Amino acid sequence: MKTVNLIKLAVAIVAAVYFLWCAADPGQWHFIDTVNLLIHEAGHIIFMPFGQFLYVLGGSLTQVLFPALFVIYFIRENDFYSSALTLFWVGENLLNVSVYAGDSIKMQLPLLGDSSMHDWNWLLTNTGLLPHTDGIALIIRLVGTLTIIFAAVWAIYWAIQENKVLK
Repeated sequence: MKTVNLIKLAVAIVAAVYFLWCAADPGQWHFIDTVNLLIHEAGHIIFMPFGQFLYVLGGSLTQVLFPALFVIYFIRENDFYSSALTLFWVGENLLNVSVYAGDSIKMQLPLLGDSSMHDWNWLLTNTGLLPHTDGIALIIRLVGTLTIIFAAVWAIYWAIQENKVLK
């Protein structure tokens, strides 16, 4: 095994442990969450022209789609190891969204500004799904956790490959 592959393997393992820890307790604030929050808020601005529903959904949607674009970029570049590492970020954002969705009834999470609307309370109320908050949050958390597990397997697999580029 080449030295560079050992470094990649170590990074993949550390990332897997870290993001699995995030999945075990998604309610904790992690250092990457400040960036995720900025992306979330930018999503509202991006989706503002598309009506109230997409404006509200746009924060969480952008929070997941933004890192997914990096995954797609690295796949297109045949850099599967980097795509796997950025997939961890997608999974972690799904965990964030699950916490936010799960708070839609209690509305105890701190929001930006005094007059901020709780996105997921609004979304689930307006779709008639508020009584299903716990199930929806659980599904989003499960998808996020499975994404992180897949990213871990994918990153470790590509870290041990001698030739990471498929021709």
